[in-house]
Amino acid sequence: MHHLKRETEAGHWYINELGARVVAESGRPEDRFHLGKLLLTSLRDDPDLISQIDGGTGESETCGSVLERSVRCANAFRKLGLGCGDVIVLMAPNYLDIAIPCYAGLYTGVAAAPIDKFMEMKDLKHMLDKDKPKIVFCQSKRAKDVREALDSCNLASSIVIFDEDGDKVNNTIYFKDFLTKYNDETTVENFKATDFNPEDATAVLISTSGSTGLPKQNIITHKNVVISASSWWPLENKFPAPTRIHLVVSPLQWLTAMIQCHLSVLFKYTRLQSSHDMDYAHVCHLINTYRPTSTINSPVFLANLLRYGAQKCDFTSFQTVYVGGSAVSPDLIDEFKSLAPKANIWDIYGTTEISGLGFVPNATPLARGPNACQGKQARHLEYRLIDIDNNEDIVEPNVRGELLLKGPSVFKGYYKNEEETKLMMTEDGWYKTGDIFYRDEHWNFYFVARIKFLLKYKTYRMSPVEIENVINQHPGVQYVVVTGIPDTYCGDLLAACVVRRPGSTVTAQEIKDLVINKLPDSRQLRGGVVFVDKMPLTATTKVNLMKVKELVINAERE
Repeated sequence: MHHLKRETEAGHWYINELGARVVAESGRPEDRFHLGKLLLTSLRDDPDLISQIDGGTGESETCGSVLERSVRCANAFRKLGLGCGDVIVLMAPNYLDIAIPCYAGLYTGVAAAPIDKFMEMKDLKHMLDKDKPKIVFCQSKRAKDVREALDSCNLASSIVIFDEDGDKVNNTIYFKDFLTKYNDETTVENFKATDFNPEDATAVLISTSGSTGLPKQNIITHKNVVISASSWWPLENKFPAPTRIHLVVSPLQWLTAMIQCHLSVLFKYTRLQSSHDMDYAHVCHLINTYRPTSTINSPVFLANLLRYGAQKCDFTSFQTVYVGGSAVSPDLIDEFKSLAPKANIWDIYGTTEISGLGFVPNATPLARGPNACQGKQARHLEYRLIDIDNNEDIVEPNVRGELLLKGPSVFKGYYKNEEETKLMMTEDGWYKTGDIFYRDEHWNFYFVARIKFLLKYKTYRMSPVEIENVINQHPGVQYVVVTGIPDTYCGDLLAACVVRRPGSTVTAQEIKDLVINKLPDSRQLRGGVVFVDKMPLTATTKVNLMKVKELVINAERE
């Protein structure tokens, strides 16, 4: 029988009980938010449970093995003098090994900063210079680039290589050797995590793009993660193991992947990932082979997966599927339901800045109009809607405004970037999401549009400023705003809204050619070019990005 799901407190009480056990042992009340100690307790509870699977190699690892290796890694950190305030960088695919230094950092107060394994040298130098990591964990094929970037920043950081597929660069060490070189008499049984304040200690630095196009990093604390943990399974009443196997399709630098490193251990289910590229054929192979019961996808990824795998993949193992990151069409949900009739598919809203989900999904899908219902308020967050023209609070239902959020899961800011932090946070601690919502009279919230800078084409996230800066190089362009045209399979099709200089006759093709010559394929103007006499502005003389988007969507694009 397919039971109707309702919001429960089961996950919340499970985390509370786990925290109480940790506090009873340590005597430190704040340890209920010490993610490292919670993970240690969970790993010790069930050493024979399969903790993680690399679907690319077929390898798997138990909680007992993860515990033993992560303790050895933590001992190595301590031997090398790493502790609270230090940073390690992770730059690799989803190997089984990649979670080990993450956990070791959580035990010892060392922050993990996962970054794109394909990161270009300019961004890599910028990131390493800012983070000043004590250790960089990477693949052999990127070790030379990492060494060059470290040398350019005058950093003497160690390089640890996960694989042994390439030539070894000077002053590097393989991960398996790293775990044995610094071993001491500390055992799994007598190992203790470092004491620190989990409200202030950074757990991870999750990258995102800034308005300048350079990466910025969200400071996510131990307490942020623990508070948000139960919000990921608000409609499940079976804990531990609210799911059996969770399929991870995103790389570790995305919150949806990093958070599963934590949640899968806390809630005792198996995490299925892959060190291979997650193309649609490989994902179908993972689904058919391992029969996962849950996953989190973007609408673009899911739409393309269904298009590729409708006849090749058996989706019937899924029980819970979260879809989020951009607007979700009703047709996409209906299509997936036809292939996985027993699955509950939830249209979710969340951001890295709040460490997880922003709303509790509705157990019964509401009638869909032009906008998606994201659900009701989560109990660990406060909510405001404000008028984007005058910043006044909106108290009436069915009035659109920018969503602001506040609570103990909200991030501490952007790492070493006070300017960006001030742009996104009010003085009294409200996070400005940059997203337009409205609520109905029953306090169901509906997503309308993004006013954030960030755009997403397929799996590529980017700042429109990067494209705008190129277009502004044309002498005939006075002003340009790049926005996205929603597309089921691609996410955002980039489009340019252009104001010509007086007397200019610049054409759409000239602008497209300029972008083609300057930027990679993911940055092309597939949504076309629209010419206007002036940009719509807000009352504060800023460009009204929502009106620009509406204008471009409805205009005849060249």
